Amino acid sequence: MAVQAGELEFDVDETSALDERDQRILALERQWWKYAGAKEQAIRDLFDLSAANYYQLLNALIDTDAALAHDPMLVKRLRRLRSTRHRARSARRLAGDA
Repeated sequence: MAVQAGELEFDVDETSALDERDQRILALERQWWKYAGAKEQAIRDLFDLSAANYYQLLNALIDTDAALAHDPMLVKRLRRLRSTRHRARSARRLAGDA
């Protein structure tokens, strides 16, 4: 079943272990953003959440097996990006302590 929420259009997978909101979050993460702030505005419009709350939900979501089964390439990419950002933050913190 196709769902259109604002400019986000995606097919709800009725067989997925994820609920519709989680599927919408992953669909939003598949999009490319041309302008700074466009994604944050879409987050507010689609989910009525602040960007911080959205990213907390996203980080919890990509750690689930259900999300990995739903869209393995996207979830692995998001995990890899998160890990890279974490390592960069840790390196900066360690460099500041020296």
